[in-house]
Amino acid sequence: MSKDVVELILADHQRFEELMRELRNIEADRAKSRDELAALLVAHAEAEEQEVYPKLRSKKAAEDEEVEHGEKEHAEINEKLLDFLELDELKGDDYDEKLEDLVEVINHHTNEEEQTLLNDARQGVGAAEREQLGVAFLTARQVLLDTNCGRVENVRLVVSKTKDRL
Repeated sequence: MSKDVVELILADHQRFEELMRELRNIEADRAKSRDELAALLVAHAEAEEQEVYPKLRSKKAAEDEEVEHGEKEHAEINEKLLDFLELDELKGDDYDEKLEDLVEVINHHTNEEEQTLLNDARQGVGAAEREQLGVAFLTARQVLLDTNCGRVENVRLVVSKTKDRL
């Protein structure tokens, strides 16, 4: 498997889509899919903000506004994720509505990121550096996954810290 940070981020985006599809399926293990999506969303965003976004800024490979926009979208995703995690029932109209809200912000963010920041990385960061960045991204992401970062209590903290910062 490639360690290119762009390919790793794209692989996570694809996994988001698979999990969202499972969350729509009444026959799927929605609790398991929700837990996996929550952990992956939080770990992915935090790892991007810790490792990837600063590198794009320092190399002038991305505009500051694009990076800031990505961070704001991560915050919005986390808010919608928290709403979704706080649901007691994994079926019904409220579930469908909260899932749709979450899916909408995830899809919007991944689409924009793929068209802007990831293309910026392809053009402004050499292949060897993208590999190094990929290792750093994976390491940061794994540390977060190992702490079960998708728990509702942690997502509340992430949302609270983000509101203070942004």
